[in-house]
Amino acid sequence: MPTGRTLIVGVLNVTTDSFSDGGRWLRSEAAIAHGLELAAAGADLVDIGGESTRPGARRVPVEEEQHRVIPVIEALARRGVAVSVDTMNSSTAEAAINAGAVIVNDVSGGLSDPLMTETIIRLDAPFVVSHWRGHSSEMNNKAVYGDVVAEVSGELEYRVAELVVRGVNPDKLMIDPGLGFAKNSEHNWKILGHLERFTRIGLPMMIGASRKRFLGELVPKGAPFEDRDFVSAVTAALAAQAGAWAVRVHDITSTKAALSVVEQWKRGADE
Repeated sequence: MPTGRTLIVGVLNVTTDSFSDGGRWLRSEAAIAHGLELAAAGADLVDIGGESTRPGARRVPVEEEQHRVIPVIEALARRGVAVSVDTMNSSTAEAAINAGAVIVNDVSGGLSDPLMTETIIRLDAPFVVSHWRGHSSEMNNKAVYGDVVAEVSGELEYRVAELVVRGVNPDKLMIDPGLGFAKNSEHNWKILGHLERFTRIGLPMMIGASRKRFLGELVPKGAPFEDRDFVSAVTAALAAQAGAWAVRVHDITSTKAALSVVEQWKRGADE
């Protein structure tokens, strides 16, 4: 994958109940076609998930999760698409890596499945560690902070330290502040406004704000989810300006244009 610029990670939900596009790519053929579209539009990585993590979502049996995502990962990897797997299950992570995925993106940071850390160590797989306080059914009740920036960054830094002490290669770790996970709108904006605190952890940082509820508050009430793509692209650009390694988004075209502005802006400042 390219270096020296913020990467674009395209979201591919092979689910029935994801908040913005649940069911749209559930069939393998549709998911593969959309993954190819994301890559052709400029996604550096396609992040494939088979279990929704929206607030209130129910867990999906591991067998069903793998039935949804593994054929898609295999097909896209064969076509030269760089793929990550969005999963909290160690067995799915292992099956995905064996099928051609290059990164494991775990929104629980390895806390949901006690075997995840051991699996990542054995596979020596790149691992995105997100801030997490609990599953979708309970996370809204845990959105309680005195100082959200200090607490989220501190908890994330502590989790990274735990993983490294247990034997995970720190060179294979990336972080994600987990926008929307046990966080309300005010918390999300506070985190975005202080991303320098997270870059100080010293690991590549991914930001996943695309189409989330707090951005939906900036567009007319009742507007389709696609209407959030413009504000999502602006958020991605500001995250890139703040040092994000990658942005995880639904719409590649608007994000690519927004990140091009950031690159030209930086080039102009350097000349």
